[in-house]
Amino acid sequence: MFEGFVRKTARIDGIDIAYVVGGEGPPVLLLHGYPQCMALWARVAPQLAERFTVVCADLRGYGDSAKPVCQPDRSTYSFRALAGDQVGLMRHLGFDRFHLVGHDRGARTSHRLALDHPDSVLSLTVMDIVPTHAMFMETNRELAMTYYHWYFLAQPEPFPERLIGNDPDFFFETCLVGWGSAKIGDFDPELLAAYRRAWRDPAMIHGSCSDYRAAATIDLVHDEADLDHKVTCPTLVVYGADGAMARLFDLDAQWRRRCADVTTTSLPGGHFFIDLLPNETAALLLEFLDRQSASR
Repeated sequence: MFEGFVRKTARIDGIDIAYVVGGEGPPVLLLHGYPQCMALWARVAPQLAERFTVVCADLRGYGDSAKPVCQPDRSTYSFRALAGDQVGLMRHLGFDRFHLVGHDRGARTSHRLALDHPDSVLSLTVMDIVPTHAMFMETNRELAMTYYHWYFLAQPEPFPERLIGNDPDFFFETCLVGWGSAKIGDFDPELLAAYRRAWRDPAMIHGSCSDYRAAATIDLVHDEADLDHKVTCPTLVVYGADGAMARLFDLDAQWRRRCADVTTTSLPGGHFFIDLLPNETAALLLEFLDRQSASR
Protein backbone atom coordinates (compact mmCIF):
# COMPACT_ATOMS: atom_id res chain seq x y z
CA MET A 1 0.00 0.00 0.00
CA PHE A 2 1.30 3.47 -0.96
CA GLU A 3 4.21 1.96 -2.88
CA GLY A 4 7.07 4.44 -3.09
CA PHE A 5 5.73 6.54 -0.21
CA VAL A 6 7.34 7.08 3.19
CA ARG A 7 5.14 6.59 6.26
CA LYS A 8 5.80 8.82 9.26
CA THR A 9 4.18 10.53 12.25
CA ALA A 10 4.62 14.21 13.09
CA ARG A 11 3.81 15.86 16.41
CA ILE A 12 1.83 19.02 15.67
CA ASP A 13 1.10 21.17 18.73
CA GLY A 14 1.07 18.08 20.92
CA ILE A 15 -1.06 15.97 18.55
CA ASP A 16 0.47 13.07 16.63
CA ILE A 17 -0.59 13.10 12.98
CA ALA A 18 0.15 10.01 10.90
CA TYR A 19 0.89 10.55 7.22
CA VAL A 20 2.57 9.25 4.10
CA VAL A 21 4.50 11.35 1.60
CA GLY A 22 5.79 10.61 -1.88
CA GLY A 23 6.43 12.04 -5.30
CA GLU A 24 7.98 15.28 -6.45
CA GLY A 25 6.53 18.59 -7.57
CA PRO A 26 3.95 21.03 -6.22
CA PRO A 27 2.52 19.83 -2.87
CA VAL A 28 -0.93 18.27 -2.58
CA LEU A 29 -2.60 17.23 0.69
CA LEU A 30 -5.27 14.49 0.52
CA LEU A 31 -7.71 14.07 3.43
CA HIS A 32 -10.05 11.10 3.93
CA GLY A 33 -13.55 11.00 5.36
CA TYR A 34 -15.75 8.90 7.66
CA PRO A 35 -15.50 6.03 8.43
CA GLN A 36 -12.18 5.60 6.65
CA CYS A 37 -8.53 6.57 7.03
CA MET A 38 -5.71 7.67 4.72
CA ALA A 39 -5.83 4.24 3.02
CA LEU A 40 -8.68 5.72 0.97
CA TRP A 41 -6.07 7.37 -1.27
CA ALA A 42 -3.76 4.35 -1.72
CA ARG A 43 -4.82 3.77 -5.34
CA VAL A 44 -5.03 7.49 -6.21
CA ALA A 45 -1.97 9.03 -4.56
CA PRO A 46 0.70 7.12 -6.54
CA GLN A 47 -0.82 8.40 -9.80
CA LEU A 48 -0.74 11.99 -8.54
CA ALA A 49 2.82 11.49 -7.27
CA GLU A 50 4.05 11.19 -10.84
CA ARG A 51 3.72 14.99 -11.07
CA PHE A 52 3.15 16.23 -7.49
CA THR A 53 4.50 15.82 -3.98
CA VAL A 54 1.57 14.03 -2.34
CA VAL A 55 0.81 13.93 1.37
CA CYS A 56 -2.00 11.74 2.74
CA ALA A 57 -2.80 12.14 6.42
CA ASP A 58 -5.10 10.59 9.01
CA LEU A 59 -7.40 13.16 10.57
CA ARG A 60 -7.27 13.60 14.33
CA GLY A 61 -9.44 10.84 15.82
CA TYR A 62 -9.00 8.51 12.84
CA GLY A 63 -6.52 5.94 11.59
CA ASP A 64 -3.14 6.13 13.27
CA SER A 65 -3.38 9.79 14.30
CA ALA A 66 -3.92 10.81 17.92
CA LYS A 67 -7.37 10.34 19.45
CA PRO A 68 -7.55 12.68 22.44
CA VAL A 69 -10.47 12.64 24.85
CA CYS A 70 -12.92 15.33 23.79
CA GLN A 71 -13.26 18.43 25.94
CA PRO A 72 -16.76 19.49 27.09
CA ASP A 73 -16.89 22.43 24.67
CA ARG A 74 -16.30 20.00 21.75
CA SER A 75 -13.41 22.14 20.44
CA THR A 76 -11.05 19.14 20.53
CA TYR A 77 -12.68 17.75 17.41
CA SER A 78 -13.87 20.91 15.68
CA PHE A 79 -13.05 21.25 12.01
CA ARG A 80 -10.96 24.25 13.05
CA ALA A 81 -8.83 21.98 15.25
CA LEU A 82 -8.58 19.29 12.55
CA ALA A 83 -7.63 21.92 9.97
CA GLY A 84 -4.99 23.32 12.32
CA ASP A 85 -3.40 19.88 12.56
CA GLN A 86 -3.14 19.60 8.80
CA VAL A 87 -1.81 23.07 8.03
CA GLY A 88 0.71 22.46 10.82
CA LEU A 89 1.70 19.16 9.22
CA MET A 90 2.29 20.79 5.84
CA ARG A 91 4.39 23.53 7.41
CA HIS A 92 6.32 20.85 9.28
CA LEU A 93 7.09 19.31 5.88
CA GLY A 94 8.20 22.69 4.51
CA PHE A 95 5.07 23.51 2.51
CA ASP A 96 3.63 26.93 3.32
CA ARG A 97 1.23 26.72 0.36
CA PHE A 98 -0.34 23.61 -1.11
CA HIS A 99 -3.24 22.15 -3.07
CA LEU A 100 -5.91 20.66 -0.84
CA VAL A 101 -8.24 17.72 -1.59
CA GLY A 102 -10.79 16.27 0.82
CA HIS A 103 -13.57 13.71 0.79
CA ASP A 104 -16.44 13.70 3.29
CA ARG A 105 -15.08 14.81 6.73
CA GLY A 106 -11.78 15.55 5.03
CA ALA A 107 -13.63 17.90 2.68
CA ARG A 108 -15.27 19.67 5.63
CA THR A 109 -11.87 20.00 7.28
CA SER A 110 -10.52 21.34 3.98
CA HIS A 111 -13.29 23.93 3.68
CA ARG A 112 -12.52 25.18 7.20
CA LEU A 113 -8.78 25.19 6.47
CA ALA A 114 -9.35 27.32 3.36
CA LEU A 115 -11.41 29.79 5.41
CA ASP A 116 -9.01 29.95 8.36
CA HIS A 117 -5.74 29.81 6.40
CA PRO A 118 -6.49 31.26 2.94
CA ASP A 119 -2.85 32.11 2.24
CA SER A 120 -1.93 28.42 2.61
CA VAL A 121 -4.29 26.99 0.00
CA LEU A 122 -3.43 27.08 -3.70
CA SER A 123 -6.60 25.25 -4.70
CA LEU A 124 -9.42 23.42 -2.95
CA THR A 125 -11.20 20.22 -3.98
CA VAL A 126 -14.24 19.09 -1.99
CA MET A 127 -15.78 15.69 -2.69
CA ASP A 128 -19.42 14.72 -2.22
CA ILE A 129 -20.47 17.20 0.43
CA VAL A 130 -22.39 20.42 0.83
CA PRO A 131 -21.24 22.90 3.47
CA THR A 132 -21.84 21.70 7.03
CA HIS A 133 -24.15 24.62 7.83
CA ALA A 134 -26.40 23.67 4.90
CA MET A 135 -26.49 20.03 6.01
CA PHE A 136 -28.07 21.05 9.31
CA MET A 137 -30.13 24.04 8.27
CA GLU A 138 -31.55 22.73 4.99
CA THR A 139 -32.37 19.19 6.07
CA ASN A 140 -35.62 17.39 5.30
CA ARG A 141 -36.99 13.95 6.05
CA GLU A 142 -35.21 12.28 3.12
CA LEU A 143 -31.85 13.77 4.08
CA ALA A 144 -32.43 12.86 7.73
CA MET A 145 -33.24 9.27 6.80
CA THR A 146 -30.22 8.94 4.50
CA TYR A 147 -27.75 10.74 6.75
CA TYR A 148 -29.29 9.64 10.05
CA HIS A 149 -25.79 9.00 11.41
CA TRP A 150 -25.22 12.77 11.76
CA TYR A 151 -27.77 12.76 14.56
CA PHE A 152 -26.98 9.33 15.99
CA LEU A 153 -23.22 9.92 16.30
CA ALA A 154 -23.81 13.33 17.88
CA GLN A 155 -25.75 11.84 20.79
CA PRO A 156 -24.11 12.16 24.25
CA GLU A 157 -21.37 9.66 24.98
CA PRO A 158 -21.12 6.79 25.54
CA PHE A 159 -24.42 5.91 23.85
CA PRO A 160 -23.29 5.67 20.21
CA GLU A 161 -19.81 4.43 21.17
CA ARG A 162 -21.27 1.47 23.08
CA LEU A 163 -23.68 0.46 20.32
CA ILE A 164 -21.07 0.75 17.55
CA GLY A 165 -18.41 -0.99 19.65
CA ASN A 166 -20.61 -4.05 20.01
CA ASP A 167 -20.01 -4.89 16.32
CA PRO A 168 -17.86 -2.25 14.56
CA ASP A 169 -17.58 -4.14 11.27
CA PHE A 170 -21.35 -4.49 10.96
CA PHE A 171 -21.98 -0.81 11.69
CA PHE A 172 -19.24 0.68 9.53
CA GLU A 173 -19.72 -1.69 6.60
CA THR A 174 -23.40 -0.76 6.67
CA CYS A 175 -22.22 2.83 6.25
CA LEU A 176 -20.08 1.90 3.24
CA VAL A 177 -22.93 0.20 1.41
CA GLY A 178 -25.76 2.37 2.74
CA TRP A 179 -24.56 5.74 1.39
CA GLY A 180 -23.77 4.63 -2.12
CA SER A 181 -24.55 2.13 -4.81
CA ALA A 182 -21.80 -0.36 -3.92
CA LYS A 183 -21.68 -3.75 -2.31
CA ILE A 184 -19.02 -4.58 0.27
CA GLY A 185 -17.42 -6.89 -2.28
CA ASP A 186 -16.81 -3.92 -4.56
CA PHE A 187 -14.25 -2.46 -2.14
CA ASP A 188 -10.55 -3.23 -2.54
CA PRO A 189 -9.80 -6.02 0.01
CA GLU A 190 -6.50 -4.44 1.08
CA LEU A 191 -8.10 -1.05 1.68
CA LEU A 192 -11.09 -2.61 3.44
CA ALA A 193 -8.71 -4.44 5.77
CA ALA A 194 -7.04 -1.11 6.59
CA TYR A 195 -10.42 0.50 7.29
CA ARG A 196 -11.42 -2.40 9.55
CA ARG A 197 -8.17 -2.24 11.52
CA ALA A 198 -8.73 1.47 12.10
CA TRP A 199 -12.41 1.43 13.02
CA ARG A 200 -12.13 -1.51 15.42
CA ASP A 201 -10.17 0.77 17.78
CA PRO A 202 -12.51 2.04 20.53
CA ALA A 203 -10.56 5.32 20.57
CA MET A 204 -11.38 5.82 16.88
CA ILE A 205 -15.05 5.18 17.58
CA HIS A 206 -14.93 7.85 20.30
CA GLY A 207 -12.96 10.24 18.12
CA SER A 208 -15.31 9.93 15.17
CA CYS A 209 -18.39 10.40 17.37
CA SER A 210 -16.70 13.45 18.88
CA ASP A 211 -16.17 14.78 15.35
CA TYR A 212 -19.92 14.64 14.73
CA ARG A 213 -20.74 16.14 18.12
CA ALA A 214 -18.49 19.07 17.27
CA ALA A 215 -20.20 19.49 13.90
CA ALA A 216 -23.58 19.87 15.59
CA THR A 217 -22.31 22.43 18.10
CA ILE A 218 -19.09 24.42 17.91
CA ASP A 219 -18.65 23.98 14.16
CA LEU A 220 -22.01 25.62 13.56
CA VAL A 221 -20.89 28.60 15.64
CA HIS A 222 -17.75 28.89 13.50
CA ASP A 223 -19.75 28.44 10.28
CA GLU A 224 -22.34 31.05 11.15
CA ALA A 225 -19.58 33.57 11.78
CA ASP A 226 -18.22 32.91 8.28
CA LEU A 227 -21.38 32.71 6.18
CA ASP A 228 -20.45 35.91 4.34
CA HIS A 229 -16.83 34.85 3.78
CA LYS A 230 -16.01 33.15 0.50
CA VAL A 231 -13.10 30.88 -0.29
CA THR A 232 -11.14 32.77 -2.93
CA CYS A 233 -8.86 30.08 -4.40
CA PRO A 234 -9.96 27.94 -7.39
CA THR A 235 -12.35 25.28 -6.09
CA LEU A 236 -13.32 21.96 -7.64
CA VAL A 237 -16.53 20.31 -6.44
CA VAL A 238 -16.79 16.59 -7.25
CA TYR A 239 -19.76 14.41 -6.40
CA GLY A 240 -21.12 10.93 -7.01
CA ALA A 241 -23.68 11.28 -9.78
CA ASP A 242 -25.92 8.62 -8.22
CA GLY A 243 -25.44 9.67 -4.59
CA ALA A 244 -27.64 11.37 -2.03
CA MET A 245 -25.84 14.71 -2.26
CA ALA A 246 -26.59 14.97 -5.98
CA ARG A 247 -30.19 13.93 -5.43
CA LEU A 248 -30.95 16.24 -2.53
CA PHE A 249 -28.93 19.40 -3.27
CA ASP A 250 -27.91 21.68 -6.10
CA LEU A 251 -24.22 21.27 -5.36
CA ASP A 252 -23.05 23.91 -7.80
CA ALA A 253 -25.37 26.51 -6.26
CA GLN A 254 -24.43 25.48 -2.72
CA TRP A 255 -20.72 25.95 -3.32
CA ARG A 256 -21.06 29.14 -5.34
CA ARG A 257 -22.53 30.68 -2.21
CA ARG A 258 -19.34 29.81 -0.32
CA CYS A 259 -16.58 29.96 -2.96
CA ALA A 260 -15.66 32.62 -5.52
CA ASP A 261 -14.24 30.39 -8.28
CA VAL A 262 -16.08 27.06 -8.63
CA THR A 263 -15.88 24.19 -11.11
CA THR A 264 -18.40 21.38 -10.56
CA THR A 265 -18.20 17.87 -11.98
CA SER A 266 -19.25 14.32 -11.13
CA LEU A 267 -18.17 10.71 -11.35
CA PRO A 268 -20.46 7.68 -11.61
CA GLY A 269 -21.63 6.04 -8.42
CA GLY A 270 -22.47 7.14 -4.92
CA HIS A 271 -20.60 8.61 -2.00
CA PHE A 272 -17.60 6.25 -2.14
CA PHE A 273 -16.72 6.75 -5.79
CA ILE A 274 -13.02 7.12 -4.90
CA ASP A 275 -12.88 3.48 -3.75
CA LEU A 276 -14.72 2.21 -6.80
CA LEU A 277 -13.13 4.50 -9.41
CA PRO A 278 -9.60 5.36 -8.27
CA ASN A 279 -8.21 5.76 -11.78
CA GLU A 280 -11.00 8.06 -12.88
CA THR A 281 -10.66 10.03 -9.63
CA ALA A 282 -6.92 10.43 -10.17
CA ALA A 283 -7.41 11.54 -13.78
CA LEU A 284 -9.96 14.15 -12.78
CA LEU A 285 -7.69 15.49 -10.03
CA LEU A 286 -4.65 15.58 -12.29
CA GLU A 287 -6.54 17.58 -14.90
CA PHE A 288 -7.61 20.16 -12.31
CA LEU A 289 -4.28 20.32 -10.49
CA ASP A 290 -2.28 20.56 -13.71
CA ARG A 291 -4.47 23.44 -14.80
CA GLN A 292 -3.89 25.27 -11.53
CA SER A 293 -0.13 24.69 -11.69
CA ALA A 294 0.04 25.90 -15.29
CA SER A 295 -1.80 29.11 -14.45
CA ARG A 296 0.66 30.10 -11.75
